[in-house]
This record gives sequence, C-alpha cells and structure tokens, in this order.
Amino acid sequence: MNRPPSPVDRRSFLGATAASAAAATGLLGRSSAVAAPAAAPGMRLGLVTYNWGKDWDLPTIIRNCEATGFEGVELRSGHKHGVEIDIDARRRREVAARFKNSDVELVGLGSACEYHSPDPAVLQKNIEETKAFITLCKDLGGGGVKVRPNALLEDVPAEKTLEQIGLALREVAAFGADRGVEIRLEVHGRGGSALLPNIAQMMAVADHPNAVVCWNCNGSDLDGEGLEHNFNLVKEKIGTVHIHDLRNDAYPWKPFFKLLNRSGFAGWTLLEDGNVPENVVSAMRQNRPIWDRLAAL
Repeated sequence: MNRPPSPVDRRSFLGATAASAAAATGLLGRSSAVAAPAAAPGMRLGLVTYNWGKDWDLPTIIRNCEATGFEGVELRSGHKHGVEIDIDARRRREVAARFKNSDVELVGLGSACEYHSPDPAVLQKNIEETKAFITLCKDLGGGGVKVRPNALLEDVPAEKTLEQIGLALREVAAFGADRGVEIRLEVHGRGGSALLPNIAQMMAVADHPNAVVCWNCNGSDLDGEGLEHNFNLVKEKIGTVHIHDLRNDAYPWKPFFKLLNRSGFAGWTLLEDGNVPENVVSAMRQNRPIWDRLAAL
C-alpha cells in the first residue's frame, strides 16, 4: 500500500507551538524543584503512569512530576488516579482545573482500546470506548488518546487484520479531529502487530492526519533492516514517543535520539517502564539529566 502523505504543516505547527510554550514558561517561571531544560526545541519529557505512577493518586502524580522536572503525564487507564470514562462532569472539571493550576500538562489518556478482534461486536465495542475516551480527553483539556493494535491472529490473514485496524483508526481519528483530540497508535502487540512495516501499513490504510504513531522503543524496532530503516517507515507520523528507564542501555538511546532530532521531532517523550524501582521519584530525578543530554544530541 502507498504510505500516507507527509504532514509537513503539522510538524511545523508543533514546533512553533512548543517554542511558544517554552518561551512562556521562561517568562512566567516555574514552581517545580527542577527547571525544564532548553535542550532540543519542542522536545519535552513526561511520564506515563505505567508502571511508575500506577499507585499514585492525581495530586501525587502532579507533585512528583513537578518535583523532578517532568513536564507532562499520560494517564494510563486502570490506575489509582481514577481518571476514567465513567467519571461525571463535576469530577472532569476538577481534574481539568488541577492540571490548569499546575506546572504539569495532561499530555493525554492511555486507553487499552484495540481493533484486531475478528468479532464485529468486540471491534465495535472498542471503537465506541475509544470515542468515550476522546470525549473525556476533550473535557479534561488533554491532547490525545493512545490506542493500540494488540495482535495479528494466526487464523486470520494478516492483510485483513491490518486493514481492519487501519479502518478503525480512520473512524476514531475523524471523531477525534472534530474534538481537537489526537489518536496515537502505540507500536504494540504480539504476532507481528508491533513490527514497524505493519504499523506503517495500518497508518497507510487509516490515511488520516489526526492519526499518529506512538513509538514504543521495543526490541523489535531493530529487526529486519534495523532501527534507522524502521524509523524512516513512520518518522513523518510519529506524534509521541514512549521511552523507558534511560539509566540502562537496553535500547540504543543515542542513535534513537539522534534520529528523532534529525527528523525534526517536536513532541513528547514519555517515560514508562514495567520495572518499578524502589524509589520512583529518585529514579525520575536521575532520568532527567540523562534525557537532557540525549535530547541535545
């Protein structure tokens, strides 16, 4: 399939918006204990509540991000923060106000919505749930909703599943566009759904400017022709990035950040890691200067 067109206007807009936000931050000052760096214009560091913040309530998430220089957060569904699609209008206003009155931005919501099931009822349920997350995200003032492919099935032709995922993405991306909420497809899943050539094909089917890729820093990013080749397959569609604990070299961080900078990426790199350190706040503080150096490559 043909690759989707390069969203040059979106890339320029993101860069200009981020630069304006950075300038405003410098003028107004910050109450956090760790100031944000001036490393790579537009690139910013945030946290995903998976798994380092899964046991924190919302005030604790915001306080710990402010104390460690993490400028934003993606709230993963199912965690202690309790920000879910069933909260009422009053609670939505409270959450929105809490972020508005802090130094931490609600980058978005991390749903578990997925579109690979061969059962039409299950597929439709996931699409409708995604739309509920989009509405919640709009009400809270967040930027986007993370979704995922979670599998390619052995008993279903891969091309059929890839097309189904892409078409579902197109539907929810159009719904999100009308509400100012981006749809972020996480590079995720089993059976080949996390392979970048397959992600590129899903995005080509979706063919919607409001559908972007959430790069996930998987080991499989190095498969086939390697990291740079796989990165280039989707580089014009990367909207957010999930990174992991930068204190180890389990992933080629330096080459990857160089690719990000070379591509002109201007967006959120969000730390998520399944391994929970004994002192999460200390680990966040230690990751901040490492990120600063990588972002300046």
